[in-house]
Amino acid sequence: MRILILGAGKMGNFFTDLLSFEHEVAVYDQEPQRMRFTYNCARFSSLEEVKQFEPQLLINAVTMKYTIEAFRAVMPFLPQQCIVSDIASVKTGLREFYEGCNHPFVSSHPMFGPTFANLNQLSNENAIIIAEGDYMGRIFFRDLYNKLGLNIHEYTFEEHDRTVAYSLSIPFVSTFVFAAVMKPQDAPGTTFKRHLNIARGVLGEDDFLLREILFNPYTAEQVGHIRDELNALLDIINDKDAEAMKQYLTKIRTNIHGQKTP
Repeated sequence: MRILILGAGKMGNFFTDLLSFEHEVAVYDQEPQRMRFTYNCARFSSLEEVKQFEPQLLINAVTMKYTIEAFRAVMPFLPQQCIVSDIASVKTGLREFYEGCNHPFVSSHPMFGPTFANLNQLSNENAIIIAEGDYMGRIFFRDLYNKLGLNIHEYTFEEHDRTVAYSLSIPFVSTFVFAAVMKPQDAPGTTFKRHLNIARGVLGEDDFLLREILFNPYTAEQVGHIRDELNALLDIINDKDAEAMKQYLTKIRTNIHGQKTP
């Protein structure tokens, strides 16, 4: 299969390495120097080369801020039958784009990212494939993610956005609150250092990505739950209510116990 990958960032390079020994892979990036470490693939610096390559599948791995812009730039150079795809963690505007692009499409979300995940050991990670996509495109990504040992879930665009609002906005907002109130520590404890490392990783993400996750239409509800829990905990602390604290700890331990261990 001839596969074109847009973007030579961390995820673009990950997919290039993953696919280039079983498929004919080409990479295009507007900044050619970013492709200097790509291996076993063609490296394109102009969209005219894309036209000659005639890809059968396009994987758009450009940073989320420019995903749709990159699609629009490459569309005139793609064969009509080429399946177009994205791996964006936020799908804002993509459903509408696909509806008018006149190409078969598939949308997926590998939910491991390069910041925290071990890309060589992904069996505890998840991936979402959007159910509205092209059947053959969905089969391709399902097979690919199966080979990686990922836990695969198939959601609609709306179900995906609801899931992301829960699974990303809650830890992100919790991290923001930690970072907003923290002060430098000369002798930080182990828990503080772990939270600090998480905060550095989250805040190292692209600002546009963070903004779009928080501006997801389903995020405000989740942040409201955090506010309510903080208010309840503050009442327990102010009242020094030992019994209420015991009940609260029991509740949250039950929540943690019900969550799968990574």
